[in-house]
Amino acid sequence: ASLHPGLLSPAGQVHDFPRKLVLPNFPLHFPPGRDTVSQVLPEQNTPPRKVPPPPPGVVKKVRIHHLHQMKAAGRPIAMITAYDAVMAGIADEGSADVILVGDSVGTTVHGFDTTLPVTLEMMIMHTQAVVRGSRRSLIVTDLPFMSYQVSEQQAIENAGRLMKEGGSSAVKLETSNDRTLPFIRAIVDSGIPVMGHIGLVPQSINQLGGYRVQGRDQADAGRLIELAHKVQEAGAFAIVLELIPSELAARITSELTIPTIGIGAGPETDGQVLVVNDVLGLTENAPRFSRKYVDLRAGVLRAVRKYTRDVREGHFPAEEHEFH
Repeated sequence: ASLHPGLLSPAGQVHDFPRKLVLPNFPLHFPPGRDTVSQVLPEQNTPPRKVPPPPPGVVKKVRIHHLHQMKAAGRPIAMITAYDAVMAGIADEGSADVILVGDSVGTTVHGFDTTLPVTLEMMIMHTQAVVRGSRRSLIVTDLPFMSYQVSEQQAIENAGRLMKEGGSSAVKLETSNDRTLPFIRAIVDSGIPVMGHIGLVPQSINQLGGYRVQGRDQADAGRLIELAHKVQEAGAFAIVLELIPSELAARITSELTIPTIGIGAGPETDGQVLVVNDVLGLTENAPRFSRKYVDLRAGVLRAVRKYTRDVREGHFPAEEHEFH
């Protein structure tokens, strides 16, 4: 059954969207000179979304059903990554609805070139830290590479460890094809909430041939729409859409009853997620779809340079830092 009959506009009107995908009617035809999804998908003739104010009284703890309510009300979901207690506390205080303990910790914290070397033990440790630092936000943790792809039994056991040992409220796993769909269903059937992830799936980076926008041609766009529906049918409570054309993300969002969280997928998804290092300006070459809200790297660099200069010139420690 649908979670709601349709999306609510700010005026309270219900907009019904198709619930089933019929690929033969998929309106992707490529006239001469128009060879991208953004040129082919029908225009979304909808006015700019007006964001309703937050509901009276902030919930003490964000739960999965709150995300469904936000989709129904048209109120965007704000998700951000965190990997330690300090940053989790800041994200929590900053009103993040969801904190993602992402396997991006491999590249942002541990210095790996990709997320592939990240282990389940690393994800458990970082999840424990995030849980200790947060109070309100919903905590979702990535299942790392090869921690769920072998079998349903492996997927259930490792998702369970993230919940039982890490303290997470839900897990997220990447889906590039139908093979992982039974794993989603098995994890959900065991009582563990699952967030899906399609589009650019970093754990399949070698198979995809690099960090490229997905779903730009007719075949791939149709594949992603169908895959999104299958992820929903497998029991996922939400789905991340990464690095796909805005028009395609808007269509998937309109057809699904579960919330969509975009990253490099345009403004029409039900929510957004960014890597905290990109938000804080700690990434030297941040992706184009991110936004730097403060240049923390430059500020930290100035502070460290001043500290090392003070030490070398004898200005630190000063008298007020001494004990007698």
